[in-house]
Amino acid sequence: MASSSTPEAPDTSYVEMDDKNDATLIGKHCEYDYCNQLDFLPFFCQSCRKTFCLDHRSETSHKCTDAGAWAERKRLKQLAQPSIGQGRVLRDKVSQKPCASPECKTTIGTSLTPGVHCQTCNRDYCLKHRLGEDHDCKNLIPIGARPAQFDVAQKTKSAFDRFRAWGTAKKEQASRALPKPKPTSASARLVAVNKLKKTAKGDDKVPMEKRLYIYVEAEAETTKAKFPKGEFFYNKDWVIGRVLDAAARSLQVQNINNQSSDEKDKLRVFHVEGGRILEFNEKVGTALQSGNTVVLLRGVGPATPDLIEA
Repeated sequence: MASSSTPEAPDTSYVEMDDKNDATLIGKHCEYDYCNQLDFLPFFCQSCRKTFCLDHRSETSHKCTDAGAWAERKRLKQLAQPSIGQGRVLRDKVSQKPCASPECKTTIGTSLTPGVHCQTCNRDYCLKHRLGEDHDCKNLIPIGARPAQFDVAQKTKSAFDRFRAWGTAKKEQASRALPKPKPTSASARLVAVNKLKKTAKGDDKVPMEKRLYIYVEAEAETTKAKFPKGEFFYNKDWVIGRVLDAAARSLQVQNINNQSSDEKDKLRVFHVEGGRILEFNEKVGTALQSGNTVVLLRGVGPATPDLIEA
């Protein structure tokens, strides 16, 4: 009988016995029950470990009592090698465990259901959930690590949360008792501007052709006086931030924009006709027209919030 150490063939359940390495091999009788033929070049079955003739060398032809044993050994040997596919196949010595996908009940790490390791989230999955899109990999915190892409995802989610909160705050601000826009017809606007020019106050050094005449009001909670308002003219070349400083002084509004970084303390300029908060660096002549109305508001936040680094 041939030794059990006979090398295994890579693709068949049987291997031809080698008389060059076994000097005692002078032929073997086929061990199939109904054959018993003497064969001088017999074949060794790697599943049941018996010897057969050419006609009965396959597992099917000799009705192998341990069919598939050689294939199982071969598969387990392959499992011990890294896979070139998605993830790395777990070694057969790994203890059994459930698939890391929450909705999956499959037990992995067995001979029939090998596990696959995802190197992105550092978890083990069954074959059905081995791909990243199948186990929602991009939204998982990697075990033992926190890569940069997770930080980006968290920042994006936080930005959307802040955006929703910002939108809610804007709706609340809109409910404040703000003044209505002045008449929009050309004739009515011309009459109003001419009247405004007679009462508006400002820096006399500003050239006449550079002057822009507007109504300025301050919300009650931002000033010492009650519902203060006034008519003023400013240089068209100024920026909104400079107009804010001048208007705050004129209406006795406390301005601590340069002392506090908290938006709750900062003053902002709301353009009634435009329906928006103006940026500090906008040019007066670009953002406003003579006859417009602006309101000084506190704690309304930036014109455009920084959603990522807020």
